[in-house]
Amino acid sequence: MKTCLALFVFSAAVACGQSAAVTSRLASSPRHREWVTVKSGGRDVNCFITYPEVAGRAPAVLVIHEIFGLSDWARSVTDQLAEHGYIAIAPDLLSGAGPNGGGTAEFPGVDAVVKAISKLPPDQITADLNATAAYVAGLPACNGAVSVAGFCWGGGQSFRYATNNPRLKAAFVFYGPGPTNPDAVAAIRCPVYGFYAGNDARVTSTVSPTTNLMRDESRAYEPVTYAGAGHGFMRAGEDDKPTPANQAAMTAAWQRWLELLAKVNG
Repeated sequence: MKTCLALFVFSAAVACGQSAAVTSRLASSPRHREWVTVKSGGRDVNCFITYPEVAGRAPAVLVIHEIFGLSDWARSVTDQLAEHGYIAIAPDLLSGAGPNGGGTAEFPGVDAVVKAISKLPPDQITADLNATAAYVAGLPACNGAVSVAGFCWGGGQSFRYATNNPRLKAAFVFYGPGPTNPDAVAAIRCPVYGFYAGNDARVTSTVSPTTNLMRDESRAYEPVTYAGAGHGFMRAGEDDKPTPANQAAMTAAWQRWLELLAKVNG
């Protein structure tokens, strides 16, 4: 187990340029965190879950990792959400796809992780997310309310998941593209909130057509673009030496996100 955890930390650090702040947060958090195995059909999905220190039942957030897999940074996001009163669960969507049936931690490097994630079948992703959402919603500590949030590749997946799960309270899309199929958009039942970077034309150029499509289908979509920030600013804003624009965007986005979570769960 110690060897596995050490490998996970190493691979996550390589993938994300792990900052001292993230490492310190994970090491010093007073909140209860654990690994759980969620059954998804015939698959076992390894998930990292963090619980808030609250007296009553809490709403949940399903966190979808970046294209770098389930990194320490993604796990630290669950801790930050729990600090503000939410049960947060992050599935490793590479569970079973790594060497010897492992997940993110077992891949030999970043390129292998990215390549493997790019090949994941959409139906499998949806099934794994459904299983994880059902698991967390059914916990005694959860009030049954589940929102989804994703970053980078996971941002696009969070938008796509909103087209597949009508029970979500909200979807939070961090620098990920939206769906292009009107029928898929018409299936969305929750508000979608977007967080985009000003210096990220690859993704941010999709915001306008997504806005038009969501409007045409009478679906709630509120995108915000942070000037000067680059793709991945939520993670890059926590670098040991972040750019001022990324750090400012991260701070503003966290504030907005927490305000929106309070609103949809109010």
